[in-house]
Parts: sequence; structure tokens; C-alpha cells
Amino acid sequence: MRVVIFCHSLVSDWNHGNAHFLRGVCGELLARGHQVQVYEPADAWSASNLVAEHGEGPLQGFARAYPQLHSTRYALGTLDLETALGEADLVLVHEWNDHDLVKRIGLHRRDNPHYRLLFHDTHHRAVTEPDSMGAYDLRHYDGVLAFGSAIRDLYRKLGWAQRAWTWHEAADHRVFKPVPGTPRDGDLVWIGNWGDEERTAELHEFLLEPVRTLGLNARIHGVRYPAHALAALQEAGIGYGGWLPNYDAPNVFARYRVTVHVPRRPYVAALPGIPTIRVFEALACGIPLVSAPWDDCEGLFEPGADFLVARNGAEMREQLRAVLNDSQLAQSLAAQGQRTILARHTCAHRVDELLAIYAELAPPRAQAAALSA
Repeated sequence: MRVVIFCHSLVSDWNHGNAHFLRGVCGELLARGHQVQVYEPADAWSASNLVAEHGEGPLQGFARAYPQLHSTRYALGTLDLETALGEADLVLVHEWNDHDLVKRIGLHRRDNPHYRLLFHDTHHRAVTEPDSMGAYDLRHYDGVLAFGSAIRDLYRKLGWAQRAWTWHEAADHRVFKPVPGTPRDGDLVWIGNWGDEERTAELHEFLLEPVRTLGLNARIHGVRYPAHALAALQEAGIGYGGWLPNYDAPNVFARYRVTVHVPRRPYVAALPGIPTIRVFEALACGIPLVSAPWDDCEGLFEPGADFLVARNGAEMREQLRAVLNDSQLAQSLAAQGQRTILARHTCAHRVDELLAIYAELAPPRAQAAALSA
């Protein structure tokens, strides 16, 4: 089968979580013998910021880490959709694409019914920026892949799409796995971006203050940390490591004894059931995790077994203390969390789901030909 993907960036994960999942899905499709072509804008802000901060080295690092993955970087004004889509069987268009491009691809699909076309939403903007999301012209799309049922239901309720499926993110189990024998550097590590002040109070309550109070040896990796955030890290005694290539996260997790999950406020308040991809990746790496509260209403995990939950900062301190002082508890959480990922939440599982959706949409003759290609 020929799969074409229009994304914001494959090569850069600077403040761009979709790249994590996209790399795993593309790798899994390629491993199964499918053809994959990825298109990303030449001026993508993620790649531009990455190069501005670190030069070309990270792009070369991506190429070494993922030699099988490649993308075509295009200028919007000169993109030839007939060349890009002429032989496609399935096309995925991510929601971080230009509104006009999304419309142009839809019109191409209207005039070329040989492929199936899906819009992929992995952000909270359906709630926080509904005017922008509602402006996408999806009339000629076959449906929407939403990374949580709450997002899926919004597309249906608001009439943005006729069909929508839940397609959760997941861990690339080929990359995200334990690294045994790695010496420890400290107690706690957190990998995440400060962002748009969507969880500032929560980061103080569930991360900075527990670390400071317990006197932990802790380190944070991520981008978009303003001056006040860096000052708060210093006050809490937390080392700041800046941007970390996502594929290096397993090696970093292996050097610490515990991590935490602090969801952004829009997901807690309005979009239950949606963890970030970093939860999947951390559990896949076999590091014990303690999470701030979120409603796992879709039953992705078993709280208390896959990870611990802290309802407030005081509970976070106690849960972290328990994990760090009880090796049996830590080992149980690490093992159970990894088992759950491998059983239910790898990119291989998501590719199975994607191919099932394609089979549901594709005419029987095209389906048989594509799946055997």
C-alpha cells in the first residue's frame, strides 16, 4: 500500500510531539512492506527553531537514528499535489497544516477518488481554538482520526466531519524500551516543555515543590522555558538540560529512578481520557511513573498498577517517597507499565487500527490490491 502523510515535521521534535508518534507509525508501516512518503513544509517552525538553537547537527542526528525515514520538504506555493498523490492509496493530513493546503488536498480527493483521505488531530485546539479548527474544510475527507474520544465526539457534534475514529497515540517499542545496566545519575527526571502557561501552577505543585521538599537529585529536559521558569527550577534545585532528542529519552530515563506526568490543563478540564505520548514512552522504557490527576475514562491503563496517581502536591511527595524507598514497588510499577504498553499501546497496535479503518473505507477490490502491495 502507498501511504502519503502531510505533517508539520518528521525530522524535528522541537516542541512538536506529533513527530514522536509519526516516526513510530512510519517505521511500522515500512517494516510491513508498505510504501510511505512524508511531506513537510520547508519553513516548519519546529525545524526552524531547532536549527536556530542547535544548528544542523540535530537533523543529522535524526538521520542517523532513523535511517529508514525520509521526508520531502516543500514550498506551499509550488507543491504539486498530482505528483504527491497520484499513486496514493491512503493519505493522512495532520492538523498542524495550512488551512488552504487542507482544502486543496480535499479538492484533489474529490476529483481523484482512488485513495482514502483522513485528517489527523493530536491537539487540544478543538476546545481551545474552535474557530481555527472549525475553519478546516473537510468536506471531501473520508473522516478524522482523533487522539481521544472527546476530540472525536467534538468533530461529530459540531459537524466538522461526517465520520471520526479514536486513534490514540502510542510508543514506538523499537526505540522506547529499557536500557539495562545504565548507571544512575539521580532520583527524578522529567521530560516536557514549559509551553504556554497551560500548566504552570500544576508544575509547581506536582513537580518543583515535591522535588524541593524531598531534596531530590532531579533534572528536567524540554524547551520554551521562560526566565521565570528557569529561576523556579534553580530555586527548587533542579538541573535544566534543555532540548533532548526524543530518541535519546530511553537512555535518559534509564539514568533516573522515577518520573512524573503533569497533564496540561485543557486535557484535565475539558478533554478527559487523553494522556500525552510521553506517558506511553516513559512506561515503555520501564521507569516508574507518578501522575498528577487525569481521568482515564477510556481505560487505557490501570492506575495504581501501571503508575501511581497523586491528587495533590502532598500526595505527590508521598508517592515519590514511596517509590524511591521501596524497590519492590518501583520494580512492580516499571514491569507492569511496560507490559501494558507492549500488550496494547505500541505503534504496531495503532497501525493495525489504521489498516482496519482503511479496510472499512476502501472498496473491496482496492482494499485487496493495496493490502497485498
